[in-house]
Amino acid sequence: QVQLAESGGGSVQAGGSLRLSCAASRFTSCEYVMSWYRQAPGKERDFVSSINAGGWPRYADSVKGRFTISQDNAKKSLFLQMNRLKPEDTAMYYCKADCYSGGHLLTSSWGQGTQVTVSS
Repeated sequence: QVQLAESGGGSVQAGGSLRLSCAASRFTSCEYVMSWYRQAPGKERDFVSSINAGGWPRYADSVKGRFTISQDNAKKSLFLQMNRLKPEDTAMYYCKADCYSGGHLLTSSWGQGTQVTVSS
């Protein structure tokens, strides 16, 4: 099963930027959809953004226009550029890899998370 390791979190002031990275290893031969999720204390884990093997991105409405997802297939890395950060973006951010074959979801893998804290 693929292993994921996030990095790049930290503390910034509102309006600042951070770039999260997710290093993936042990990929298997399936089509991956890579995603970012976040979880604030006491809240559910929410979808932030995803990108499929063809490079098509999706975003939650709350981050559209501020966050950009990208991937480096050669280096097996996923990124999330976060600009104009708001205090409500404060959360633990998780990388997720969904493995598809023939249109069917086979496995899902999560990283350990990286903390993002935005102060007002």
